[in-house]
Amino acid sequence: MTEASLPTAKGQRGDIRALVAGIAISVLFTGTIWALGPRLQAIPHLPDTGASWYYWKLPVPTTWGRITAWGFYALHQLAMWGAIYYAQTRVRRYTTGLHPVNWFALGINAAFIALHIVQSHVWYDGLAQDVSIWSSQGSVILMLVLILIMENRRRGLFLGRKAPLPERAVRFVRQYHGYVFSWATVYTFWYHPTEATSGHLIGFLYMFLLLLQGSLFMTRVHVNRWWTLVMEATVLVHGTLVAVMQGNGLWPMFAFGFGGIFVITQMYGLRLSLLVEGLFIALYIGGALAVYSRLGWARLNEIVRIPLIEYVLVFALAWLLGGVLWTIGKLRARLQAEPG
Repeated sequence: MTEASLPTAKGQRGDIRALVAGIAISVLFTGTIWALGPRLQAIPHLPDTGASWYYWKLPVPTTWGRITAWGFYALHQLAMWGAIYYAQTRVRRYTTGLHPVNWFALGINAAFIALHIVQSHVWYDGLAQDVSIWSSQGSVILMLVLILIMENRRRGLFLGRKAPLPERAVRFVRQYHGYVFSWATVYTFWYHPTEATSGHLIGFLYMFLLLLQGSLFMTRVHVNRWWTLVMEATVLVHGTLVAVMQGNGLWPMFAFGFGGIFVITQMYGLRLSLLVEGLFIALYIGGALAVYSRLGWARLNEIVRIPLIEYVLVFALAWLLGGVLWTIGKLRARLQAEPG
């Protein structure tokens, strides 16, 4: 895959125009959820019991709530997987304009976003009624880990240096990541009812942008290094702001945790000068020292928690996947070698 550069002339690229329009529509959908939010304030909820409890679900689930949440999710998911399969098997080339399948994917996502808003106001419940909150958060973590694996070839994993990951696993992730990313975004989108709390609104806007990115497969903007970094690093903004709004005092863990991944890995895909890279590192270190000098040095370990989890998962998942693929290859070769 070759990266795209943002155009200098207005209207030069169809995929760029679609991206800009998609961002505007994402903001419009988020505004619609905010405007309709007061209609959901009368919905009763059970008391919040802690981190493992998802507050925004009906005290007593309804049959139609479950049917619509799971049914619409399944239709949305299958439609997007079908679009990805079609693009990989029929299109198979990147262009600066949109393929018909891109229009199909954009239309599918827009239609199901509108449908989910209606579904929330009629039946309310999302998938959260039946599955753990950790499944939603875990799907996003898996997506971020797969991005690190997939991008190791281009930007490295540690300070621009490539990590020793099995090449067969990296190729597999690069080829099939679209299906996993689609699941992570569509599943997380349908997990929540379209509530209008600040955390929900930020999260929905992020999901809409990820759905937009997932609709622009096989276009040059889909692999633009600046846009893909925005999609990858927005979790820093989302996680930090939600933690600030919750008032739990954990915002530095998210800010400096995901910020650490940026200065250790992500910024090296932007082809920045050594001076700019050094400036980012200095800002990160200076910011961490300033914040934890006030919070207490005993909490400084917070900044390594998120990077440690993600990097350990990168190696564990890549080598596990590589081992499985190696075993499958050996078994296939043995079966083909057997006579008859």
